Amino acid sequence: MDAVDPAVSVSEDRLRADIDTLVGFGTRHTLSEQDNPTRGIGAAVDWGLAEFGRISQSCDGCLEIVAPERIEEGRRLPRPTRIRNAVAIQRGSERPNEVVIVQAHIDSRATDAMDWESDAPGANDDGSGTVLVLEAARALTQRQYPVTIVYALLSGEEQGLYGGRLMADYAAEQGWQVKAVLNNDVVGNSCGSDGYCDPDHVRVFSEGPRADLTDPIRAAQRREGGENDSPSRNLSRWLDNLADETEGGLDVRQIWRVDRMGRGGDQIPFMEKGYPAIRIAVAVEDYEHQHQDLRVEDGVTYGDTADEMDFDYLAKVTQFNIRALDKLARTPAPPAAAAQAAVQTFTDVSWSEVPGAIGYTVWHRRTDEPYWREEPVIENVVATNARLDGVRGDDWIFGVSATGADGIRSPVSSAVPAGQFAPIPMEEDDSE
Repeated sequence: MDAVDPAVSVSEDRLRADIDTLVGFGTRHTLSEQDNPTRGIGAAVDWGLAEFGRISQSCDGCLEIVAPERIEEGRRLPRPTRIRNAVAIQRGSERPNEVVIVQAHIDSRATDAMDWESDAPGANDDGSGTVLVLEAARALTQRQYPVTIVYALLSGEEQGLYGGRLMADYAAEQGWQVKAVLNNDVVGNSCGSDGYCDPDHVRVFSEGPRADLTDPIRAAQRREGGENDSPSRNLSRWLDNLADETEGGLDVRQIWRVDRMGRGGDQIPFMEKGYPAIRIAVAVEDYEHQHQDLRVEDGVTYGDTADEMDFDYLAKVTQFNIRALDKLARTPAPPAAAAQAAVQTFTDVSWSEVPGAIGYTVWHRRTDEPYWREEPVIENVVATNARLDGVRGDDWIFGVSATGADGIRSPVSSAVPAGQFAPIPMEEDDSE
């Protein structure tokens, strides 16, 4: 694998040009026109598919381009409505069923969530995430990876996460082993509506107790711990460490919530299926330029337009994503781990063997510590178990990461009930 950082190819000019194209569709509201070639959600999705096609041409057809769709009607969709996503699949050379996903929503809205006729530029929400996904595809398709990378532009987010659910269902239908979902939503500004600016951080949101817990596993977590050890939470910790390794890049501020207070994003349908997923968002939101009609009121300009964005900041968030995808697509999957320490003065940690791993590392932290300790308990273990003599497990949370051939470690999988980076198996129905 080429040692050159793939993120260096990010072009601020391309990001600006792509934002201008998206804004040029007038509105990308989910209820807007589907068959107008220059305005509405249909034109935007068509452009996204065509752009993926142009990217694929530059890598000798390395992308498989698909457009999953279905008709939805329900909350904020008063009539049967076509929900269509633009998706490009870069197949892994060794473990093509192991998948990392980078995504954003391509639809936009004005003040009224049901107003599909007014202009809704959606430059930052979520044009910023959309152009990030395209730029990531341009950078990462110039090399091959053992693991599949999926680039997804989703519709229907503003109406109720319809495109996110469609994409999560599509992943399940394909039988993908989803290792990580990076959902980028509002990643293009560095100052808030109150004038406070933070161009140095990016927020990563992650769930605590995972959404697909069953009652027995929830009870086991109450006894043994795991409330702070979902795969999404450990993915967030891994991203934080990755950011710390990059000089001059953005620092991660972990937000240990599913999303912002009272709000949501397209990472949620993946969490509900048990897939590790996080939301990446700006450090400071600007509410005057998000979900607002274009207008000037009491001397204040409202509307989600490109002139309110910080493209230098967007380029850094894009680079952060590319570095994460580059490493995630080279690491083995995090192994499912377990710890046994009841009524004994030692702890036995065991884990599953995962394809592509040349060794495993055991980590720990006190039960009241938020992060894994910098020094591992034991590293470069070839076996799938380790006995930790003199370590009384009651006082610790343990986890295991896998190391690939180039020395890159996967995120840590916690040795707690439901700590594995995979959906919780459905319980069998014993009724007759």
